[in-house]
Amino acid sequence: MNVDAHQHFWNLEKVNYPWLSQESEIINRTFEAPELEPLLRVNGIDKTIVVQAMDSYQDTEYMIDTAARYDWIAGIVGWVPLNRPEEADQKLEAFIRHPKFKGVRHLIHEEEDPDWLIRDDVIEGLRVLASYGLPFDVVAVFPNHLKHVPTIAEKVPDLKMVIDHLAKPPIKVGEIESWAKEISKAAEYTRVYAKISGLNTAASEKWTSEDLKLYIDVALEKFGAKRLMFGSDWPVANLAGDYHKVWTETNKVLDHYSPLEKEAILGGTAIEFYHLEGE
Repeated sequence: MNVDAHQHFWNLEKVNYPWLSQESEIINRTFEAPELEPLLRVNGIDKTIVVQAMDSYQDTEYMIDTAARYDWIAGIVGWVPLNRPEEADQKLEAFIRHPKFKGVRHLIHEEEDPDWLIRDDVIEGLRVLASYGLPFDVVAVFPNHLKHVPTIAEKVPDLKMVIDHLAKPPIKVGEIESWAKEISKAAEYTRVYAKISGLNTAASEKWTSEDLKLYIDVALEKFGAKRLMFGSDWPVANLAGDYHKVWTETNKVLDHYSPLEKEAILGGTAIEFYHLEGE
């Protein structure tokens, strides 16, 4: 089963997304399930994980409602206020009643404080999240946030985490050493996973699989295929290509790996990480 473990929807009439106003008009519009569905069919994707695009209850409720109407949506990664642990606890108790609620994310790269993730109140919120057995998507942007992953792993050892977009390595400038050092530190913790997603928008305009290969190879070496998962990052992916290009160029890299490794990255890891069995 092929799983896209990282895609988004947004409806500008239902939810406010302030960050979109700063983006290209290519993605500054409504994107919903009917637009994605034919792309999944053409590319052979069986299931997806819809990931939050705003730190708001409205966005999470919108995703829950959407997921209930499409069988191919296997799960959603929503939002709760991790910096308000008691409130987060109450909302998680309600959200987990929805069978497709699979995890939590916060737009930490939108926070003015680059150290927001390791604040005491947020650490407590992450402990609450771990108590529900739910994982945390770390939307890290290198180098500001990746360095905090080992700290979280030490302070909240029961928490499973996945680093979105390999923390946006500096592919465009071809730098790899400092990123590889930090991603290696994060990978030392067995409950830390990573997504091969969003790499195209970190690369140059005319990117190909060759631009991504070095970074994916490092990730495979450090995490192993059983802790890596594919994600399209659609519709953000449209800023530098489209769904089909992300899928095909990523697969060109994965074709160098064993069938078992490829199977894990394209579905098996996401099924295990987000507990998608039986969906």
